Amino acid sequence: MNLTKSILTATVATFMLAGCYNEPGLVQDDSYSRTATGAGTGALAGAMIGYNTGSRDATSAIVGGLLGAAAGGAIGYSMDNQANEMARALGTGVNNDPLAALDPNKTIIVSKTNKYVKIMFRDRMMFATDSATLQSSARSKVNKVAQLLRNYPQTAVVVAGYTDDQGSFAYNERLSGKRANTVANILAVNGNPMVRGCSYDNAIVPNNSSKNRALNRRVEVYLYSDRNNMADPCR
Repeated sequence: MNLTKSILTATVATFMLAGCYNEPGLVQDDSYSRTATGAGTGALAGAMIGYNTGSRDATSAIVGGLLGAAAGGAIGYSMDNQANEMARALGTGVNNDPLAALDPNKTIIVSKTNKYVKIMFRDRMMFATDSATLQSSARSKVNKVAQLLRNYPQTAVVVAGYTDDQGSFAYNERLSGKRANTVANILAVNGNPMVRGCSYDNAIVPNNSSKNRALNRRVEVYLYSDRNNMADPCR
């Protein structure tokens, strides 16, 4: 019972501290789900470690829980902050609406989950047909992401390219891989990103019209707090 109360105390305290942050601007996403999740996980782990390695009393658990919650909350806060900074630099907001990807007018979409921050770039603003050379305006956008990444040296980056189903899977796999590599080379400021050419796997919508095929052509950048958490973006 004492251990449970200690965990709750540590977690609540950290949430209260995290709630004090407020960044002005229309692009801010203030849900801070990463901070809450990180703090809760850190509090649980810290309290257990503190309880087991200390004198096995409530005080040890509380101290361990607070330290763990602070560490976990800091990671979550960092990822929340990155999402807001990336959105602001790219001239948009953090948009977690799953229907946003279906809007052809949204050429850049910044979203976040409890595991990563994702930046989706529409193909039409990135590359000419059958080309892996970034257009000048797109290069400027990717460079802004790279500049911000320098402030977060622990962030692990995944870059994935996607095409429509026009042409063979192998051809599109090569093309999507080249495009992903072009972006990844700019973002390799803190280490080499994971790069994947997904061809027409993991399509947003069925490739049954020119409008839908345009929605599926994209490059996605994933920002993770830990390389161990990275997942294959083609699946």
